[in-house]
Amino acid sequence: MSSICFLSTAYWAPIQYYAKLIAFNKAIIEQWETYPKQTYRNRMLIYGANSIQSLQVPVIKGSFKNILLKDVKISYADNWQKNHIKSIESAYRSAPFYEYYIDDIIPFYHKKYTYLFDLNNELLEETKGMLDADFDVELSSDFELMPQINDYRYSMHPKREKNIPDNSFKSVEYIQGFEQRHGFVPNLSILDLIFNVGPEASLILKRCNA
Repeated sequence: MSSICFLSTAYWAPIQYYAKLIAFNKAIIEQWETYPKQTYRNRMLIYGANSIQSLQVPVIKGSFKNILLKDVKISYADNWQKNHIKSIESAYRSAPFYEYYIDDIIPFYHKKYTYLFDLNNELLEETKGMLDADFDVELSSDFELMPQINDYRYSMHPKREKNIPDNSFKSVEYIQGFEQRHGFVPNLSILDLIFNVGPEASLILKRCNA
């Protein structure tokens, strides 16, 4: 696979998202769209003791119909950072590579970012290092109104019924911490893959590209 794909920004994006970053020569990350609620832009899915758990970065309430994604501000009215790191610890402290990576992740929960887009961009760079992957990312210079080839900005959604089928992506199974209780859960946050398989994560992502 070659050329360019279009992606939204995302908070610890799902496996499918990183499979695209590895598959394409370049990814354009959208920053000029009108902010859509209840998407991967401000939430991730992890595998907790009770199966899938959604963790959401709260944003300051406003007129979402008129605000650009790049201008969305994070709310600190609740201590969501403490709650997220506790949830990550609870879900993955027994994972094979948790201790190896967690010290690089914790600092993101001690820094108060003003903008969601800035947080997500730094998480993307950190994940690039954890995956030891050399994908090329560029921020959009304006909003592409017309649908593009390889446009995945709106096709990935935390609600399974809102996902758009993607024949170029196939889920590859790996060992998960609570798999014996609830079975294998596909396409969770990239953290699920990294904590469970460590250095093998990039190889699995390549296998996900059909």
